[in-house]
Amino acid sequence: MTELLNKIGKQAQIAAQTLAQVPTSTKNQVLCAMADALEERTPEILEANQADLADTTGLEDKFIDRLTLTADRLAGIADGVRKVANLSDPLGNIERGWTTDSGLEISQKRVPLGVVGIIYEARPNVTVDSAVLCFKSGNAVILRGGKEALQTNIKIAVILREVLGAFNLPKDIVQVVAETSHELAQQFMRLNEYIDVLIPRGSARLIQTVVAHATVPVIETGAGNCHIYVDETADLQMAIDIVINAKTQRPSVCNATEKLLVNAAIAPDFLPQIAQALASSHVEIRGDEQTCQILGDQVRPAQPEDWDIEYNDYIIAIKIVDGLDEAVSHINQHNTKHSEAIITTDYEHSQQFTQQVDAACVYVNASTRFTDGFEFGFGAEIGISTQKLHARGPMGLKELTTTKYVILGQGQIR
Repeated sequence: MTELLNKIGKQAQIAAQTLAQVPTSTKNQVLCAMADALEERTPEILEANQADLADTTGLEDKFIDRLTLTADRLAGIADGVRKVANLSDPLGNIERGWTTDSGLEISQKRVPLGVVGIIYEARPNVTVDSAVLCFKSGNAVILRGGKEALQTNIKIAVILREVLGAFNLPKDIVQVVAETSHELAQQFMRLNEYIDVLIPRGSARLIQTVVAHATVPVIETGAGNCHIYVDETADLQMAIDIVINAKTQRPSVCNATEKLLVNAAIAPDFLPQIAQALASSHVEIRGDEQTCQILGDQVRPAQPEDWDIEYNDYIIAIKIVDGLDEAVSHINQHNTKHSEAIITTDYEHSQQFTQQVDAACVYVNASTRFTDGFEFGFGAEIGISTQKLHARGPMGLKELTTTKYVILGQGQIR
């Protein structure tokens, strides 16, 4: 296994060196060709996906949803690839420049990270998103997905690699590790000689495992225990619409809202309305003691662990709070630093919320479901970083680059 990974890593390094010299115009042509190929070969991809879906014994519905591809989903993925082609290339941008007292001309230039490793679970869209974002930003990528999506990932990679070959570019710019054992995954996390950064995408368990065991630098993408706080000044119909969207539009994803905090002043009026709307969408409600008193048998009592769970399901926990300070305190204690929202018409409250809540994305009067590279205008995303170093929030092209200093002299010595 070590020999296999070393071979893949060496191939990626060589490919990255070639890719760093490819002009933006060529990269954009390749990306458009990749998008076309994904659409033209949709039947092949769906056939591979059906082979993966043939055995989903023991998998939860939310996992199966992430694994499943449809023609519409593939069309959306291809559209995302085209959007990446239309984005500005960050490479070569001069961040800043100056001349020192000794006459040295220094510029800080944006460059690729090099080789990016992605370790992920049953999300075939990650295969495409990661490949195209790394390609546009000048990085070779090594993809190690889960066994549940192996056939789909391999088929997608074959198509993308064929496009690269058609443009006389190294196919090893995109590689998929077909071996899905835990032993190989552990070795992959320690491939420091070849991988410059490792990005895990998936469950909290996967992410925590990578963070705990990797020696390669890790950009931590996080689970989403996301909250909505309904302020006493909120437009209640707006609050209902946003909560229903954030909870039910696609509950299996990390930007779906899991917790609802309601100001005590409006709880008697608002809770029956939101409970009815949630019931219509078949959402189970778990509530604190006050919520249970108001809603009765419409809600089951929340347990202490409920406040820290990412359900990824048609479940929401509701807590009544005395005001904004308690809401902020509760969120910062229990959230995963992903996405948080306030529904309010009070400007000062909105500003306090955005300033004090510790999360990658903080919303005022909008659904948490917008935390997404496509929605942010990035075309796609490599992941949503919940850490604070290097990158935070949806990661697009710029977040897949670093900088180097270029210093021009005229014979200066120190």
